[in-house]
Amino acid sequence: MAAWTDVYFRRTKDAVGHFGDCRVTYALFMRRPVVSAPRLAVDWLRSVARQRGFEVEIDCRYPEGKWVGAGEAIMYVTGSLYQLVDLETILLGKLGPPCVAAYNAYTMCADLPRVAFLAMDARHCAGTEMADMMAYGAYVGSERAKREVGAVGFVGNATDATAHYFGQSGGKGTMPHAFIGYAGSTLRAAEMFHEVFPDEPMTVLVDYFGKEVTDSLAVCRAFPEKAAAGKLAVRLDIAGSRFMEGLDPAKSYAVLERNCPAAIRGYRTEDELRYLVGAGTSAAAVWAMREALDEAGFDRVKIVASSGFGPAKCKVMADARAPVNTIGTGSYLPEKWTETYATADVVEYDGKPSVKLGREFLLRK
Repeated sequence: MAAWTDVYFRRTKDAVGHFGDCRVTYALFMRRPVVSAPRLAVDWLRSVARQRGFEVEIDCRYPEGKWVGAGEAIMYVTGSLYQLVDLETILLGKLGPPCVAAYNAYTMCADLPRVAFLAMDARHCAGTEMADMMAYGAYVGSERAKREVGAVGFVGNATDATAHYFGQSGGKGTMPHAFIGYAGSTLRAAEMFHEVFPDEPMTVLVDYFGKEVTDSLAVCRAFPEKAAAGKLAVRLDIAGSRFMEGLDPAKSYAVLERNCPAAIRGYRTEDELRYLVGAGTSAAAVWAMREALDEAGFDRVKIVASSGFGPAKCKVMADARAPVNTIGTGSYLPEKWTETYATADVVEYDGKPSVKLGREFLLRK
């Protein structure tokens, strides 16, 4: 642990050990609004306190899932300065990132309350510890959206290690693009998956060959029982460099004009227009797929969407009433890592309030 903490904290610990300990209170806060996700930080701190044999008091002002304003103390931590001072580096790293991930996950689930989300963050994380923090953040944000707006929220994730956050015994998923390439065709990949996992609901990636509609209908016709039972889904993960089969800018506008004309009225930023009618997995692509499936009699086949579904894209999908059933995403990860930095300041020394000039707002009231 000592090797991962800032040296000036270790030197402070040595000095305090030489001149005499005191009882201090730290205030932990963030500089942007977040959803409180303190459990990993609190559990780690309590574990270290048990190992070292000292008492720590944790006054959590914003319990898990609560909205926290910028600059508001999420928690106050009280104990021996000698024992706490060298824990700050690691403690802050366990607090900030999950809080931002929780904020993002909450907004996504709240904007699309009827959509089920799958947490696919692990591939975007810098190691397993970050993956654990991000999955936890997704869980916290999802639970807040469930309470506030009755959202479906996150129903599972991609790995076994963090499935417990979503009430699951293991991760979820069917096939990556590599499996389609290995099989040689989208239909053959579906047949191979079904042969190995005959009782599993099946989600088939349909964008590998750029024949999203053609391949989706071929799979549906090959598995009519699964399609009729609602146990078949097609997944759109279209590269941002091209349009879905049958679409171009004009046809994309036409699809939305038929289904949600209000979404293309008024001012839109370039990013919003891309999410609506641009290349990749756009709202127009989702609507066009739904039209094609319904017209062919496969109205119970579900649509799974992925590729860049962060808060901004989810909001646009909500505006367009995109008929997506499930979104697989890791894009609740903080976009700007600098926004994840939590900060700690000592605000009391042996019970006497004292904090550096400019941080008086942290004093405990």
